[in-house]
Amino acid sequence: MKLNSDLVTSTYAAIKSATMRTPTVYASRLSRHLGLDLYLKLENLQHTNAFKARGALAKLLTLSEDERAAGVIACSAGNHAQGVAYHATRLGIPSVIVMPEGTPFNKVKRTKDFGAEVVLHGSGFDESVQFTMDMAAEKGLTFVHPFDDPVVAAGQGSVAVEMLEDQPDLDAIVVPIGGGGLIAGMAVAAKAAKPEVQIIGAQAERFDAVKARFDEGATHFGGATLAEGIAVRAPSAANMAVIRSHVDRVETATEPEIEAGVFDLLSYEKLVAEGAPGAGLAVIGKLADELKGKKVGLVVCGGNIDSRLLSTLILRGLVRDGRITRLTFEIDDRPGQLSEISRIIGEAGANVVEVIHQRMMQSVSLKQAELEIVIEARDMDHVDDTVAELRAAGFQVRTASALE
Repeated sequence: MKLNSDLVTSTYAAIKSATMRTPTVYASRLSRHLGLDLYLKLENLQHTNAFKARGALAKLLTLSEDERAAGVIACSAGNHAQGVAYHATRLGIPSVIVMPEGTPFNKVKRTKDFGAEVVLHGSGFDESVQFTMDMAAEKGLTFVHPFDDPVVAAGQGSVAVEMLEDQPDLDAIVVPIGGGGLIAGMAVAAKAAKPEVQIIGAQAERFDAVKARFDEGATHFGGATLAEGIAVRAPSAANMAVIRSHVDRVETATEPEIEAGVFDLLSYEKLVAEGAPGAGLAVIGKLADELKGKKVGLVVCGGNIDSRLLSTLILRGLVRDGRITRLTFEIDDRPGQLSEISRIIGEAGANVVEVIHQRMMQSVSLKQAELEIVIEARDMDHVDDTVAELRAAGFQVRTASALE
């Protein structure tokens, strides 16, 4: 079976009744910030909060009665796992999901909650695949691959069908890339409906296998990535063939850029997204000059980010924006200093979040004390104004990131 527009059309017809038609919304704040018209396809609102449910259902619907009775197995860092588990349980099909060790707890729990048996193995997707295939052979289970399957890719391609039905005048669509199933399916569907639409892939710089193959360059693997859902070292050959023939370009984003992208989706548009769409938004930001004035679509492909990770990311984002800053004072060790500093900060319109006042572990003289105050402000200009007021009152103060 070959991935083509007819397969996407027939697959979409098969899954449509059990798939949420997620909205494609205009991102007004980010559009103004980037200087283009940005439309977000909210697959974070899909069943299991990720687009993977589409391809998983598409594959499950092709199984014979004997295959359904025997059950299925999948290997995934989380979103494909949840998609398979959700639809398998809904269809009465037993499922086993192999997840890499270190997969965020929320993804493991949700996969179990959807009714799957979860097995943790390996440090990443690529280390878990062979183990999964061996278990499939041993137990007679059907292996549902997360991206190396034309039916799965066709199911993912339905995202593009809906986007162009909702916004037929899109000039470009940015798609996060891991193993290539989503962008292959979407590119086939999009180019069939609108040949002139530009398809742009977005990868994490630390897992740039598709970009390396696309540009015929070297890969740059190294370390963990916030975009663990697209952290794939070996995309499928079939998907790469489609990407080469249907995708216009592939770009990468660094970890700080991905982190900022996730924060901006939350801060500007109030959307909870994981690292992969953060990479997509980062790529749009890097290409903003080229895309200026155009209508650009971004697939917010998943929202299953770990809550503890998200809380830290929010704090770091506030620090980057200057909305949380640490002020360090060298003050005379006498009564009334702290209340005076607090008064000035309050009158400047900032808010005191935390105070650390100690005398032992410091380098100042014996009759002085070092005081650290974490403040919340509107932005860096507000911080600068607050610090100016403190210095005008005679206080020695220096600023630093609250996370340093």
